[in-house]
Amino acid sequence: MIRWIKRIFRFNKSIYTERKANLDELKKLSQLEKSLDFKIKDRSVFLKALTHRSYLEVNPEVEKSNERLEFLGDAVLNLVTAKLLFHKFQDENEGYLTKKRAFLVNREKLSAAAEKFGLKDVMFYNKKYIGDFGEGIKTILADAMEALIGAVYLEKGIHAAEKFISKHILQEVNEYSDFFVDTNYKGQLLEYTHANKLEPPKYKVINEKGPEHNKEFTVEVYISGELKGVGKGNNKKNAEQDASKQALKKIRNL
Repeated sequence: MIRWIKRIFRFNKSIYTERKANLDELKKLSQLEKSLDFKIKDRSVFLKALTHRSYLEVNPEVEKSNERLEFLGDAVLNLVTAKLLFHKFQDENEGYLTKKRAFLVNREKLSAAAEKFGLKDVMFYNKKYIGDFGEGIKTILADAMEALIGAVYLEKGIHAAEKFISKHILQEVNEYSDFFVDTNYKGQLLEYTHANKLEPPKYKVINEKGPEHNKEFTVEVYISGELKGVGKGNNKKNAEQDASKQALKKIRNL
């Protein structure tokens, strides 16, 4: 008797879990519809767009993640962005347009757009390994934004996808705005050394202090053996960017 009761309990528990997941999915789809401002017809496509591969471990019944849709959305995003830049900057060459496109659709821009859209609230992912903060969630959000673009394209076509991209990712594009200010100071400094036939910049960490969760790095940058700048940041990458920025200031002043 006890054995049968246990079996019945396990069976009911599995049904409850399934219903709970379905209700959660419907709730998130409803929330997504409000943000998209249209009624979703193919729910499976959008559920897939919201599912990161880490979620497959949490829910083995889910077979596929958003990776294929991410591939499609990336292609649509690049096409729409290229079209906008092609018409907006008619006097610029291919190199300029390529650089601006890369700037507009990089991971930081996509994750910020996804955050503003509220994508994290409707996504399915394993918080155990990724959490809600840091670089991991930024990558997940950026990838999910591309997957969502892919889903919109499949559901409503290229014009709807273009409208979505223009509204949520490219809305700030303006020829005379600060949106195109290049903040990749390491890249700028490297371009400067190449253009002037100098040795590439070399970076050296001279100080590292603070606890693991709140580190501060100090980095020096050298060009042809000469100290050009010193920068600080909460990680090596940011400290190198700051050092490059200081070096560029020094070079431009000279």
